[in-house]
Amino acid sequence: MFEILTSADAWIILLTLTFLEIVLGIDNIVFISIAANKLPEEEQKKATNIGLLLAMVQRIILLFAVTLLIGLKNPFYYVDLSWITTGISGQSIILFLGGLFLIYKSTSEIHEKVEIPSHDEDAIKAKNLTTFGRAIVQIVIIDFIFSIDSILTAVGMTNGVGEKPSDALVLMVIAVIVSIIIMMVFANPIRKFINQHPSMQLLALAFLILIGFMLIAEAGHLSHTKIFGQEIGAIPKGYLYFAIAFSLLVEFLNMKYKKKETILEQKTEDKI
Repeated sequence: MFEILTSADAWIILLTLTFLEIVLGIDNIVFISIAANKLPEEEQKKATNIGLLLAMVQRIILLFAVTLLIGLKNPFYYVDLSWITTGISGQSIILFLGGLFLIYKSTSEIHEKVEIPSHDEDAIKAKNLTTFGRAIVQIVIIDFIFSIDSILTAVGMTNGVGEKPSDALVLMVIAVIVSIIIMMVFANPIRKFINQHPSMQLLALAFLILIGFMLIAEAGHLSHTKIFGQEIGAIPKGYLYFAIAFSLLVEFLNMKYKKKETILEQKTEDKI
């Protein structure tokens, strides 16, 4: 089962996916913290840890469910029109709808963060969470909402990886477990880093648009869809990894430049 971990490509996928899971999970931590902070102080840490553990369990269960659905490769309906031919299967439907969802969710999240950044926080703060049980229920709901794009991201990054379906599942489960453990241990430093560099989260959301588009293309390729006689080809995942790595490199260089600029400004002010 773990033979996939002997592959260099698998480790690249695992590291990239874990990074995305952590960055995209920051909102989850923030909203869990808001819900937990409405409880007595002695129960807050317990509620936060339980919330993150529930997030991990939910995501692993959803991973198994989605993996089973993607395994439905045989077409159950054929479309043969003058301009499009395709064989619709459970796999193609999940990938296509998942891609559309990621594009929609990412675009709306980017819009909210730019135009109305406190919208979701205000909605959670307005809820009446007077008991530990109510807080846990709210946290479970929050976890489920955030699990959907997390799972679809994992599917997009690992679909078609390895010789067996279980290979991709192993990578997804490891990435989810590692990201949740890192968030539990380093929640505050990670949250502080993202707050200081909000462009990192916007960058991760932009990556989701790429992954969403790739899922849609993958759905068309696996269902042998032809549009005006042209069959939709597979998008090599190397393009996606290169785009992510290049964007992150540019962002880290930008962060380093800004830090250097801030230090120079501080020195100038001290001289004055």
